[in-house]
Amino acid sequence: MSQPRDDRQDDLFRPPLKEIINLRHSLVRLAEEIDWDFLAGRFSSVCRVGPGQPPLPTRLVAGMLMLKHMHNLSDEALCERWVENPYFQYFCGEVVFRHELPFDRSSLTRWRQRLGEEQTAALLQESLSVAHRTGAIETKDLERVAIDTTVQEKETAPHARRMWMSSTAVVAPRVGLLPSQPIPPPQRRFRRPRTVCA
Repeated sequence: MSQPRDDRQDDLFRPPLKEIINLRHSLVRLAEEIDWDFLAGRFSSVCRVGPGQPPLPTRLVAGMLMLKHMHNLSDEALCERWVENPYFQYFCGEVVFRHELPFDRSSLTRWRQRLGEEQTAALLQESLSVAHRTGAIETKDLERVAIDTTVQEKETAPHARRMWMSSTAVVAPRVGLLPSQPIPPPQRRFRRPRTVCA
């Protein structure tokens, strides 16, 4: 299982994020509620330590994916906001404020490609669990769920929609949820070229 890179020596003279941020902020409270160890256990099959550069910490990747969907951001916008927002950094497990990303932006795309049904289910399961524990939703609210499968405008991976649709179709019944409507298969629409008569 991946551990955060140990670069605390470089951060010796930087103030910790806990001294800079408001500990009552919603992202800070949400980060305290999430069971990061549960997610790390589920993601362990995807992020194995092997030859090459050490893998990114599970909390960083899971946190980035959650922030992306919570704020409906593209990869580029997410990375820009992460660098300038200490609450995003704290949510993803950083201890001190970073002025640059600890990874290349293309790592997000590679992570999404490596995530399978089990990891996607774990993210959904933990999101619902936190919402239920904090009182944001009640058990009766889970009787019927509408799953939004709209695709962002700047979606870089066309397979992401198909992966999300197939995972929600598999995950929803497993956690006892029923989608409000059946999800139609993706359809390609072709435009017929216009013919101009002279």
